[in-house]
Amino acid sequence: MANRPRDLADRMAARRPAKSPARSAEDGFIRETFALPRVEARKRARDFLTAYPKAAYMTEVESWRELPNGGIEFTMRRLRSAD
Repeated sequence: MANRPRDLADRMAARRPAKSPARSAEDGFIRETFALPRVEARKRARDFLTAYPKAAYMTEVESWRELPNGGIEFTMRRLRSAD
């Protein structure tokens, strides 16, 4: 049993895999990154969400940013398919 909160935090941190700049492949998610003009980015994200519904794949836009040229760079995340 931990005597101090810091002991518990250290023990929990030791169990967690080391973080790297790229996300761990062990988390079970597939990620795809796109850089498209704004209108095409919206369409691509909509198509992705239609192909992989949130209820079955936990699909979401994980991150996005506006590029200097006005385009959008975004990363879609989904669970792996069971089939």
